[in-house]
Amino acid sequence: MHPLEQKIYRTIVDQELFDQGARLVIGVSGGPDSMALLHLLAALRPSFPCSPVAVYVDHGLRPGETPAECQAVEQAAGILDLPFETICVDTEKCSRERGLSLEHAARELRYAALEEVAGRYRASRLAVAHTADDQVEEVLIRLLRGSGRCGLSGMRMRRGRVIRPLLATPKADLLRYLQDRNIAFCQDSSNRDRRFLRNRIRLDLLPLLEREYDPGVRKALLKTAENLAEDEAFLDSQTADAWQRLVRPTNPVPTGEPGYLLERSGLCVLHPALQRRLVERLLWELGARPRYEHIIMVLTAARQGTIGSELHLSQGLRVEVQRDFLSFSYPRGRGSWRGRLSGSI
Repeated sequence: MHPLEQKIYRTIVDQELFDQGARLVIGVSGGPDSMALLHLLAALRPSFPCSPVAVYVDHGLRPGETPAECQAVEQAAGILDLPFETICVDTEKCSRERGLSLEHAARELRYAALEEVAGRYRASRLAVAHTADDQVEEVLIRLLRGSGRCGLSGMRMRRGRVIRPLLATPKADLLRYLQDRNIAFCQDSSNRDRRFLRNRIRLDLLPLLEREYDPGVRKALLKTAENLAEDEAFLDSQTADAWQRLVRPTNPVPTGEPGYLLERSGLCVLHPALQRRLVERLLWELGARPRYEHIIMVLTAARQGTIGSELHLSQGLRVEVQRDFLSFSYPRGRGSWRGRLSGSI
């Protein structure tokens, strides 16, 4: 077994990325990272049985290159005796209609396509080929965008059904593996397009930081992300414990929308960091985007709100102040509407 195959095997087992016999959908673009992932997971089948499905997503952005990429992935899947699927999406249309950048629209459509294939194959995991190099770039992107602790902890090796078995592996190791195994791959010309922030970070900012400031900046950023991820895991466990003690579901309103009660006194004695995280989680559970100002409004209501008064949040979400609880609900269903059910805070 190749040393990299041994490393990825240990990663899968230690991180519990999937169980033996699991059906995996693998996003394969034809580039070096995803082709390495495809061959690594296929090579592990004798030691760790799984059922991979190779999926190529055509984003409709590079018609001059995608046919060759698709063919390369299909041929590789055939040689490895794996099922192959190709999905075509209209990234430019999605970008226009939803007001997203091309990068964001492509990512949204790509994961939706992988989910669609996973549904048809009853796959339990979606495997993507993010590497340690991608993690470094992602941390810098989030830093430039002003992300907090959670964002700066970077991508997770497993989040929901998505797994990233290569997240701790440098791209250089993958290139050596491809060379050792004589595996062909394609080069995506858009990876050198400086219109995209990620490319400017990869091609310009990181080399500048390594040359002018610290040649070990990549390792430092990865260590920072790793430390913050550990902190996040601890805070998540504390938030989950607080949720069990302080939050209870209520009967849905006639429209079927969920509701929750949050204990005021218990919330107020938590550390402020846990207060914010608990309210943030509650808003996510209700399908509301947890804007910072809304979180602060809820915390202020818990401490100072008058009984019977209420907060009006987005899309019809109301927070009513009761003696012992804050009541979260969509009393008239999801959707904007004016007027008060009771008083105001």
